[in-house]
Amino acid sequence: MDSFAHGAPLTATLGRALVLCAAAWGTAAALQLGLWLVSLRTRNAGIVDVGWAGSFAIVVGVFAALGDAPLAATWPFVAMVAAWSLRLTGYLVVRGAASGAEEGRYRELRQRWSPHPDRAFLVFFQAQALLTGILSIGFVWPFVAAPTTQVPIVIGGVVWAIGLVGETVADAQLRAFKRDPASKGKVCDVGLWSWSRHPNYFFETCVWTGYALACAPFVGGWLAWIAPAIILSSILKVTGIPATEAQARRSKGDAYRAYQARVSAFVPRPPRKERP
Repeated sequence: MDSFAHGAPLTATLGRALVLCAAAWGTAAALQLGLWLVSLRTRNAGIVDVGWAGSFAIVVGVFAALGDAPLAATWPFVAMVAAWSLRLTGYLVVRGAASGAEEGRYRELRQRWSPHPDRAFLVFFQAQALLTGILSIGFVWPFVAAPTTQVPIVIGGVVWAIGLVGETVADAQLRAFKRDPASKGKVCDVGLWSWSRHPNYFFETCVWTGYALACAPFVGGWLAWIAPAIILSSILKVTGIPATEAQARRSKGDAYRAYQARVSAFVPRPPRKERP
């Protein structure tokens, strides 16, 4: 505890951070293995998303228990990570990610990975666990070092709060739209979804940016920026927008193409006017 209070060399801080991130990976790997076994019975791989979201609440608890910092110093970070993680987990459960019919993107993967999809999904589930371990670098620093100032923590908390509120509102608007029978087969173009085709992804990036900003005054905290960089690149180039929009074009056709031409893909802004 004395080394924490009086500061520690960068190498020692990095070493402690890596140990905690490894613990995060191991914790998430055990969780995802259990969920993979559940998916063998339910035939719904969407439960991996529930596990990924919920793993961060468990991980930050592990950090609080194993880290060098007293809880009095780290509780804001525990609260931030747990609040985001549990909200997203609850939303995914209510949406049916862990029950009911498997989402189209996972059905497509199941077909693509035939004749051994279960084996491939085991790798996929564990890849999500590894991602949890890597992304935990985005908020591990308050548990292994003392801050030099409080200002960036406050700024990061504000950005995080904007992200959490925006993501919550976007998810609620989408859920309400889908529950309306009149919306069947239509493109969600209401509220935040009329300003961005993926407001949930935009505000998710804000959440991780908030963590990185809040970690700025900690030794080694600049490495926290790895997490939002991974999140943003994944959203823009890999499993986020490209996969989601490909599925939307297949299911909604020209209606979604018109939506793409009118509404920003990521950053919320007023929609373009339709050409006469």
